[in-house]
Amino acid sequence: MPTILKNLTLADGLRSDIRIEGDTIVEMGTISGSGIDCDSLIGLPGFVDPHTHLREPGFEASETVLSGSRAAAAGGYTAVCAMANTLPVADTAEIVEAVLDAGVAAGYCQVQPIGAVTNGLAGKQLSEITQMHQSRANVTMFSDDGICVSDPALMQDALAKVKAFGGVIAQHAQDPARTEGAQMNAGPLAIELGLTGWPRLAEEDIIARDALLAEQTGSRLHICHLTTAGGVEVVRWAKQRGIAITAEVTPHHLLLTEDLVRSYDPVYKVNPPLRTGADAKALIAGVLDGTIDVLGTDHAPHSAEKKEAEWGHAAFGMLGLETAASILHQVLADTGSLTWQLFEQLISSRAAALTGLSDHGQLAVGRKANITVFNPHEDLAASSISQSLSSNNPYAGMVFKGRVQHTVYNGTFTVRDQTLQELK
Repeated sequence: MPTILKNLTLADGLRSDIRIEGDTIVEMGTISGSGIDCDSLIGLPGFVDPHTHLREPGFEASETVLSGSRAAAAGGYTAVCAMANTLPVADTAEIVEAVLDAGVAAGYCQVQPIGAVTNGLAGKQLSEITQMHQSRANVTMFSDDGICVSDPALMQDALAKVKAFGGVIAQHAQDPARTEGAQMNAGPLAIELGLTGWPRLAEEDIIARDALLAEQTGSRLHICHLTTAGGVEVVRWAKQRGIAITAEVTPHHLLLTEDLVRSYDPVYKVNPPLRTGADAKALIAGVLDGTIDVLGTDHAPHSAEKKEAEWGHAAFGMLGLETAASILHQVLADTGSLTWQLFEQLISSRAAALTGLSDHGQLAVGRKANITVFNPHEDLAASSISQSLSSNNPYAGMVFKGRVQHTVYNGTFTVRDQTLQELK
């Protein structure tokens, strides 16, 4: 039986019905017949997250591909890119194919593995980059996220290696020489709280160095989780220079600031750290002027054992998949600059292009039916998120305007009327 979504408002403001048969969009426009009424709802290409930690293999107490995929679907995502810092590390064709297969078995969204840049994330020797690309997983993005590829010669070699097939290196920009033992943003508050500071320069100089390396090699560079006003300026400079650089920002760096660390609640401990209100404003400005290309959740679940500890011993990371779209909607609305085209670009089409996920990022006849229907009128209580195995949710107690109404992945509802579906 075909499915018809009726009376959607698309990102360009036009109204349309969408008819789905099997896994494909077969008709758009005014379609006769009954269907699911989506009047006053926004129809968008399914969301794509370029930066997710699914923890499997190795850390299944925190998350699995299945539980993370369910959280992704609840948040409107039809594709997520799984970072390589698993155990074993995703640095071979065999491991990335296993992650790919686990995503297929879960069935809630496409799980696209990200390959490690270096063997074991050790920063000493390049991983099997070409083999991972040539595998069934068709890996095009590589990252040692969680650890910076700090050796400039190795980073240059990595950029040159992926250029051969149009791949991209996603850098965790953090100079380890400047951040040993760092616990929070460097500044007066860190001094007051007695915590080792994390200087902005540790991020900004790596971005500048790698931008020049990307320029020299003619390769693609992506900056993970941008956090500082200076970092925004460096990316803006690099783009003006014509360097093939893209950048992402997380929901938490747009919304939360270092002041929350006063509580010493480790739910606010994240890598890179929460910065100042001025940094958050600069990030929002970068989103609005196109310096920042995409939203990446950096969904980083941790078990209670790892997260519910004294600040200095707690793991870095926050949940993000189920709340990301609502936070982005809220942040853009608060600026007075919300357009659905910008929203869609940040959370879907640009991320699909960045990661090479050609079945995502566009609503058109003949395309796979990967669709998110967003309700801008109803609130999401962040305390209600429930699909992850972990509970390190920094937004507990907050309420955001807007939430996912339906998620359709390859023609199947994974979320219907705000309820996650149990797949057969």
